[in-house]
Amino acid sequence: MGDTEYPINLTEQEREKLESIISYGRHSAQKITRARILLKADDGESDSTIAEALDCSRSTAWRTRKKFHGRDRIEAIERKNPDRNYETKLDGREEASLIHLACSEPPEGRSRWSLRVLAEKFENLDETDVESISHETVRQTLKNALM
Repeated sequence: MGDTEYPINLTEQEREKLESIISYGRHSAQKITRARILLKADDGESDSTIAEALDCSRSTAWRTRKKFHGRDRIEAIERKNPDRNYETKLDGREEASLIHLACSEPPEGRSRWSLRVLAEKFENLDETDVESISHETVRQTLKNALM
């Protein structure tokens, strides 16, 4: 891993965009760190110096440089989209049934629903055709219902 392997030479527009990301608006900590890495690398700082200044690993600085060269330059600070698409496990009617179940009284002996108990009860409902459902699918469905 070398600093000279992937040198960073930002255009004025790229520099302005990165500076606005670290100064304004709401962005993920990861995106802000990557923007700072690119700015410091453009100033000629080494990966070791950048890592120490930003409290990240040296490999993070190196990978950010590499992504800058391998992707559409400024897109190196963005999170990569997943390589595959996931099919939804539940249709709208089944989602509504799950939400209705989650809003109902929890089973006897429990003060509230857990995701795993909800998944188990939902699988046993007569009105759904779902053979199995994970607690993670339950969590994501309920989370999306609140948004």
